[in-house]
Amino acid sequence: MKRYFIFLLSVIFIISCNNRPDTTTESPDTVSSNIPQQVDIEKDTLPGPITLIIHGGAGFVDPEYLKGDVRKNYNDKLSEALNEGYAVLMNGGTSEEAVMTAIQILEESPLFNAGVGAVLNSDGIPELDASIMRGSDLNAGAVAGVSHVKSPIAAAYAVMEMSEHVMMAGQGAEKFIRDQGLEMVDPEYFITDRRRESLKKAKKKEAGNDKFSQAYSDFMNQKFGTVGAVALDKYGVISAGTSTGGMTNKKYGRIGDSPIIGAGTYADNSTCGVSATGHGEYFIRNVVAYDIAARMKYQGTPLADAADEVVMKKLVEMNGSGGIIALDRKGNIAMPFNSKSMFRGYINKKDEPHVYIYKDEEK
Repeated sequence: MKRYFIFLLSVIFIISCNNRPDTTTESPDTVSSNIPQQVDIEKDTLPGPITLIIHGGAGFVDPEYLKGDVRKNYNDKLSEALNEGYAVLMNGGTSEEAVMTAIQILEESPLFNAGVGAVLNSDGIPELDASIMRGSDLNAGAVAGVSHVKSPIAAAYAVMEMSEHVMMAGQGAEKFIRDQGLEMVDPEYFITDRRRESLKKAKKKEAGNDKFSQAYSDFMNQKFGTVGAVALDKYGVISAGTSTGGMTNKKYGRIGDSPIIGAGTYADNSTCGVSATGHGEYFIRNVVAYDIAARMKYQGTPLADAADEVVMKKLVEMNGSGGIIALDRKGNIAMPFNSKSMFRGYINKKDEPHVYIYKDEEK
């Protein structure tokens, strides 16, 4: 009986060994073939062509001001940012690298309200804000109220990659950025005569009898020169970034929507990437960038429709002026704005940047 029991156990052991899954080393191709959901990908989930879209601010720009060389200067700088950012994507670079490349070109141009040529606060000092977000892991970084960081968008990227935080502000942000070895400058680096004159005019109007309505009217009729970019790389990753000097004559540490994730910047591979420009208080209250992505995610609304619903309806009902640029994983683009103009453009083919300012130019 005992011998029979031992024999039976031996038979069971042999059978169980023969039925074990094969654990021998397989080639990557063989392993992949055992996971059909990773091989038979639906066509509509494949990423679209590498694409970069940018903006240089929304608001009102008198066509008379943009005649001749002035218009050409804007077109050339926007095209340069598009071409340089797209070159990064073509060379296998990531979407966040393309976003930073494009934005840094605009930060270095006095034509816009970011970096060089940033507007001045009520004390005559530039206070810069920026943010960046990556759609593959929802990681993000932002800086606010900095005056010595040469490239705010690079600083935002450093916060994202080199810290456990999302946003840093003021002197603390500058200490962190300095510790990371990024280039620091004197605030005078950012200041231009044009911005000094703008501050003087704003203060003069503010000194009038109806301070609030006059300042508000001036604000609503100026050009918001915030810059931003959204990119889709060959890996199917969307990144978005925004950089700004904020509002002329702003007071008491005011921070707008640009460095706030979900308001001025948002990116999620499952929906879209967004960068906003306009009257920041309204974009914060309406969580504009995230709202567009949420409508896509929870309602299945296409990108263009979601963007229009937020910018052209929701914001308009609240008298919130401005616009956004947005890009989804299939390469679809949306660039709605409810102001009279918005510097904007896109590129999805080499050496073919498309740049626009007014509403009817895309037709």
